[in-house]
Formats: sequence, structure tokens, C-alpha cells
Amino acid sequence: MPLVIQTYLIFLLHILFASSVLAAPDIVGLLTQDRGGLADGGSDYAKPEVETQFMGNWIIDNPNAGVAAMQLQLMPNDKVVWFDTTSLGPSGLKLPEGVLCPSNPDTKNEPDCYAHAIAYDWKTTKYRTLTLKGDAWCSSGNLWPNGNLMATGGTLSGDRAIRVLANDDPKADFDTRIGVLAAVRWYSSNQVLPDGSAAVVGGRDSYSYEIVPPQMEFKHRKFDLPFLQQTTTPPLGPGRPVENNLYPFLYLLPDGNLFLFANNRAISFTPQTGQVVREYPELKGGSRNYPPSGMSALFPLKLTADHKPLNTEIVICGGNDPKAYEVVDARHVHDKQFMTALQDCHRIQPLNKDATWVEEQKMPSPRTMGDLIHLANGDLLMLNGAKGGTSGWEDARDPNFVPLLYTPYKPMGKRFKELAPTTIARMYHSCSALLPDTRVLVAGSNMHQFYTYTGDYPTELRVERFAPPYCDPALDCARPAICPKATDKVLKYGKPFKITTIRPRLVLGEIKVTLLYPPFTTHGFSQSQRMLIPAITNIENNVITAVAPGSGMLAPPGYYILFVSRLGVPSSGIWVHIE
Repeated sequence: MPLVIQTYLIFLLHILFASSVLAAPDIVGLLTQDRGGLADGGSDYAKPEVETQFMGNWIIDNPNAGVAAMQLQLMPNDKVVWFDTTSLGPSGLKLPEGVLCPSNPDTKNEPDCYAHAIAYDWKTTKYRTLTLKGDAWCSSGNLWPNGNLMATGGTLSGDRAIRVLANDDPKADFDTRIGVLAAVRWYSSNQVLPDGSAAVVGGRDSYSYEIVPPQMEFKHRKFDLPFLQQTTTPPLGPGRPVENNLYPFLYLLPDGNLFLFANNRAISFTPQTGQVVREYPELKGGSRNYPPSGMSALFPLKLTADHKPLNTEIVICGGNDPKAYEVVDARHVHDKQFMTALQDCHRIQPLNKDATWVEEQKMPSPRTMGDLIHLANGDLLMLNGAKGGTSGWEDARDPNFVPLLYTPYKPMGKRFKELAPTTIARMYHSCSALLPDTRVLVAGSNMHQFYTYTGDYPTELRVERFAPPYCDPALDCARPAICPKATDKVLKYGKPFKITTIRPRLVLGEIKVTLLYPPFTTHGFSQSQRMLIPAITNIENNVITAVAPGSGMLAPPGYYILFVSRLGVPSSGIWVHIE
């Protein structure tokens, strides 16, 4: 559409708003017509986004945090909690003097005076130690609606444990219950459901899922899921596991069903009954889950004022050959063969009647064990990982230092942009998280069974912060700033809410609101990661009126980070609660 006509339509919309002639759904309809392609996830703005040549930059946030980040969760109290394992020896951080060293049931109840979990304050870079009980090695997790962190499963004494860390107590420690899950959950995935419960799916030799409510006392609700066994690559002998479907990709769809991808196949099923709703075509070309460990994300859900999602689409990138683990891991071979990771990506719209995998633009380089996370402005970021091998101790090489900006609705060939590289290898057992200041915190990487500080790919205790291109200081004049005191922080399902900004002047068609549910990230998959783009129905005197998501099927209840972007340049975020 010619720019002159776009400009005229925007001007017309302002007149209509001022005179209150149109109701909100009609306004959204006009915007949808004006912004061609929105119905399938296209442009969010009525004019081009602001361009920058800034490629991002890296800084060391903390030179030594003491604990490698195997599992990581940003909490609404602005602490980033991460932890590793209690059964594989000392970490790089001792517990403070005066703290009782807990006995470790996985090491013959010997006292363990090392920290295996910390709460990291991203605003100050300081941290405090937490006490981890019941080995959380390769566990899963999610937030409760009240902001508490629930970590589920692990191995040995922790294989059926839940651990809860309170959000509202600055001195809180984990409250751990051993043996309360219905099945062993080692390498499982969690997804928050519309009522705030969590589906905990799969795990090694666990071909089932269970629903855990947001409370410490609960009755088991376990469902068999044969699909998980059907997608497992059989082991090659005792102590030689090759699953290729662990940490399955799991998403809540807007119809209330769960999309589940394991190895190279996908289904959707009803979480309340376990009934499989549909099966999707096979995604050919390789294995995408642990240990080949590809990346996946649900694209931001764009909503109309009457609560309809305009796009529901999932992407999967990278991974490796189905045999990549068995030819590199020491339990299978003496002469390691590091197979080159996959470079391809595919997309699917799972609610479409004829849903099938569509080939996406290839990544500029192969990647396994990478993270794929939402950015504040609705773009995505790929980072971390390796170009060869798989997950596992000493099972990968050739770190992929180059993050990628991924903008999935740009023309084919322009969707990936290589950004400023880091100098720190972030491979097996590394994590990342988008922060409310719009930067990305990156921590972890331990390629070895024990903390190892010499040789190839030593255990990494440095914490980095990456500033994406939208952090270019030259864009500050275009950057919105939210006024928290004049902004609604409790959003009711389906109701209008207001956001007040203090700069710059806001114009309808140039503004986008995003709501990010902060995920639990481990082993390259951000569990429960979700971004919503609510409909904007009015802007007046820099006060935005938008419509909250209509139900928990679109946005599970809980804390979200709210950002306002102007032509691709985001504000810092504030915490809000959807209920």
C-alpha cells in the first residue's frame, strides 16, 4: 500500500478515536486491513521499523558466580535463579560461613558445604546462595501464578521431587518435597496450563505426563502417553541411552490443547484427558530433541480486541543426525565422531486444518544446544551452542559464538542477521534469559562431569550480558519510557488496561505492546516461554489503551514483563500480573 494512503488512514483513525465514532473492534479491523499480512503474522506497524547498524555488544556482568547455570529462571522479584546438580561433586562456590552444610543422600549422607544454586540480582550483579536438596540434575520447572518457582524432578534422590522458592520473601530458600511426583521426571518438560497448573511431560524411561497444581499438597494426576515411547530411539545396551526425544518441545495452543514435539514427530493432545487430538507430519532431516538438541519457539501470539489469535506458529531449528550421539559419546565409542549440526529450520501452523512443516530460511551456520528466546520487541534471538556434536560430556566441539537476530516475517533471505560474537564458549549446560531492561543474561557451560577449569571448554562461571541491536544508544530518542505509577499492573482477562509513557510522542500504527511470560530454560529449551501482542484500541496523550488476553488458554495466569515498542525500539519492561 502506498505510504501516502497509509498516512491518510492513520490520520483518519486519529479523528475517529477523538470523536469516539468507532468501537474498538472496528478500529482493530481497520488496522488489520491497513497492515497487510497481519492475519498471518506480518508487519506490526503502518510504516517501516527504525533501522540501525549496531550489531549488539557483550559485557561481563559478573566474573565469577560460583555455580554453573544448568537450569535458570527469571523471577518477578528480579532475581535470576539458577542451579546445577548435587551428585557430581563440589561447585565453584562454598556455602557462607555459619550456614549448616546439608547432608547429601546421594553421597552417603556426607555433609555438602558447596552451593549448587544461587539467586542472582540482575540489577546489582550480586547473589546469595540457596540450598538444593534432592538432586535437580537435568530437571524442569515453571512459575506458579503467584510468582513462586517450582522445580520438578531430576535424578537419584530428586527424581520425583518438587522444590518451591517463594517470590515474595527476599531470604527464601527452597522448600523441597521428596518423592511426591507420580513418576520419575529426568529430562522432562513443563508447560503452564490455563488454570496455573503445570503439565510435566516425559523424562527418561517415563512415557507419561502428570498435572501438578500450584500448591505443595496435591493428588496425583498421571496420564500414559505412548507417543513418547514411540519416538524414543532404543538404547544400544545397559548404561548406553540414546533417546533423541528428551526435553520435548511443549506448547499450550490457543484452543487449550498441548502441542508436543519429540525427536522428529508431533502431536497435540488434551491435557485433562490425555486424548490425542491430531498427529502432524514427520519433520524429516534429523532429530531435534536431546541429545541432538535443536531449538524451538512459539511465535508471539497477536491478538484482536475480541481475543482472537491472528497467528499460531511454531519454529524448530537445528539439531543433528539421529545417530550423532551414539558416534560421539564415550559410552558408545572410543574414537569420537563429531557430526556437523543441522542448519535447517521449519515452521508449522498447528491449528490449520492442513498443518504441515514449511521449510524456513536456513541459519547462517549449524547449531546444536542453542537457545531461542523472545526479545522485547517481538523478534527472536538465537545464541549459545556448538556447530558439531551433541549434548553430553565432552560430546561437542566448535562453539557457535555468533548470535542471530531472527525476524520470521521479513522476506525470505532476510530473516537471519549475524550479530556481534561473544568470546566465551556456551555449550552443554548453558542458559540465557531476557531481562526487563531488554538485554539478555547469559550464564553457564559445563562440558564435563565435574567442575573442570583446565583443558578444552572449561566450566564457565562468568556471567555475560548481551545488548541486542535495539539497544543502540543512537535509538534512545525513539525509545518509549513507561511510567509505572500511571500504568495498570493487574490485567484482567478480556478487559482494557492502560499504559502511560513519558516519551516520545506516541502515534497509532507506530506502537506495539508485548507481554512476555518468563520461561524456565535448560538444555536449550525455554519451557513455557510465551509472548502476547495485545490489541491496541486507543492512544491519547501518550496513554495506550490495550485489551488483555481473553483467557488462560491465550495467557496462563501469572506474572509477565510488559514492554512498549515504537517501530521496533522497545522500552524497558515492568512486571504486570494477568488474572
